[in-house]
Amino acid sequence: MDFNEYRKRGKEMVDYIADYLEHIRERRVYPAVTPGYMRQLLPDSAPLEPEPWEDIIADVERVVMPGVTHWQSPYMHAYFPALNSFPSLLGDMLADAINCLGFTWASSPACTELETVVMNWLGKMIGLPEEFLHTRVSSRGGGVIQTTSSEATFVCLLAGRTEAIRRYREQDEELEDAEINSRLVAYCSDQAHSSVEKAGLIGLVKMRYIESDDNLSLRGDRLVEAIAKDKEKGLIPFFLCATLGTTGACSFDNLQELGPICKAENMWLHVDAAYAGTAFICPEFRHWLNGVNYVDSIAFNPSKWMMVHFDCTAMWVKNSGALHRTFNVEPLYLQHENSGLAIDYMHWQIPLSKRFRALKLWFVIRNFGIKGLQKHIREGVRLAQKFEALVLADPRFEIPAPRHLGMVVFRLCGENHLTERLLKRLNARGNLHCVPAALKGRYVIRFTVTSQRTTGDDITRDWAEIRSVASEVLGEEEAPVVAARARVPLAETRERNANFGSSLLLANSPMSPKIVNGSFAAIFENGESVLEDFARAFARFRLEVKDSPAMRRRIRGILMTGKQFSLDSRMDLVQGIMSHGGGRPLSEPGAALPLMKEDSVEGVDSELQSVAEVPSETPPVTRTRSHSVDEPMDGNENDVDSSNQLGNCRGRIGPGRVCRKCGHAIVSSQ
Repeated sequence: MDFNEYRKRGKEMVDYIADYLEHIRERRVYPAVTPGYMRQLLPDSAPLEPEPWEDIIADVERVVMPGVTHWQSPYMHAYFPALNSFPSLLGDMLADAINCLGFTWASSPACTELETVVMNWLGKMIGLPEEFLHTRVSSRGGGVIQTTSSEATFVCLLAGRTEAIRRYREQDEELEDAEINSRLVAYCSDQAHSSVEKAGLIGLVKMRYIESDDNLSLRGDRLVEAIAKDKEKGLIPFFLCATLGTTGACSFDNLQELGPICKAENMWLHVDAAYAGTAFICPEFRHWLNGVNYVDSIAFNPSKWMMVHFDCTAMWVKNSGALHRTFNVEPLYLQHENSGLAIDYMHWQIPLSKRFRALKLWFVIRNFGIKGLQKHIREGVRLAQKFEALVLADPRFEIPAPRHLGMVVFRLCGENHLTERLLKRLNARGNLHCVPAALKGRYVIRFTVTSQRTTGDDITRDWAEIRSVASEVLGEEEAPVVAARARVPLAETRERNANFGSSLLLANSPMSPKIVNGSFAAIFENGESVLEDFARAFARFRLEVKDSPAMRRRIRGILMTGKQFSLDSRMDLVQGIMSHGGGRPLSEPGAALPLMKEDSVEGVDSELQSVAEVPSETPPVTRTRSHSVDEPMDGNENDVDSSNQLGNCRGRIGPGRVCRKCGHAIVSSQ
């Protein structure tokens, strides 16, 4: 691709992106694919020869888009916002073209200095104290753009660990770093994000989860109690992660209570405000920041609600020296003549290098302005308030935690499984997308206003979808339980149903498994080989065929009716034959059930006796095998019923008579 083609294809890509975002509400928000779907659409190996750009871009719709969860959709209400905007996209386009690696000031001065300036802007926009800004060369504090809030939490935990080890080493020089580290303990709320737990795991420190109050907030008294217990065990409290805007319900920990405790215990206090931090641009929401003067570090994601697309996490510290002591490595090839005079962000983060992320943040702040960003935030809150009002107006639902900012948690009244079923069915439909959370044992659905394109009509449409699916779920739950049917003796079956013998009896015998498709019912005659093969296949499901006199009487009764067999009866017949060593289709010689001693006709139930007396007006079934009175049954003249109670194939002739042993109609040879 040369310059001319790049210009052409670049313009086409801008048009494609604009069309995608403009018509995104027309796409199914959640993909209807299964794991591994793409392997069926792409070859196993990379192409050997170059492919035309037209083929490559065409595969975006064919291969990529079917598996995309459309986070920019107005019907996306899962997780938290992950917004973009046109100035952000343009900023990253330029940053990708420049593609500088900003590990030191010298590696790209503009990359470092624009990040410092724009982080000062943003810190002032949300009301951070001067201590967090890098406004002078002598400033100890300052801001840095990290990849994610998870990374920011981990970086600050490591910095806090470094400070704690250094402090205890000063008190006792004989202590080894590993020994101190083994005694360190960190704290967070039971509502904190899972990334806090991950930070503790990677940092090799104990993590203590403290129960939140009824408003899902971490309070000072419970922190004091936990610290006291750990100190009694010889542990060293060193770090607390407070959350402003929890993942489960957007609740807020109380900094004014937690801050003084951390200061008294020399604990690093970090604030995770990943979602809610953007709201602090509006003065009316900054009351949750009260107590921030006690904080050592704070981070939030402009890549969530602020329309600066991923990745972009803003993090500030009061004392950047703690970061330097944790991450400082200065080989000769990374030193420059301005080392120590300018910020080298390689000492503020885990990676060595960083992208030029400040460009997109700078473009967004300038293009929207503070007032434009405030308008965007307030509109998201207003739409969440509207959704909250709709939920409260329906008595079938409840809101188990107060709504804060642009997120509402709701559930169906009753047991957890109702709300879980509602959410799964909503997501399966793909018309909107939400995710669950657990709040003190209650299963809830999180509904977050995520898109700057969401309107009031979209909220109304989504609520109609939720109500409709809820009606289905509750209707299924409230459906009356059908009382178990009384068992009807076989003797009464014929009296109640004149068509007994050709009706479909699906639960009359426990001999074989029954798999029923209720969309149709089929009747099969005796000679249907397809059904015999089908029934034999089902026979393999049984480990053994249990033999009993009652079961043999069941089989004999079916045979003696001389009528068509249901699928249920056909399977039982094959099972019965196999249990007696027959194993041949009923239409073949020798397939009849042999007569056992205990199965003499005197032992047959009266019900079967009545069934065996087929009315004379009933004609023989055309496809049922018959034999004459002069023909030996199955080629064996000894197969003669000498009892003469149900008819003798060789000597008894009469209309409607059936052979007691083989179940075949007896007809005259004349």
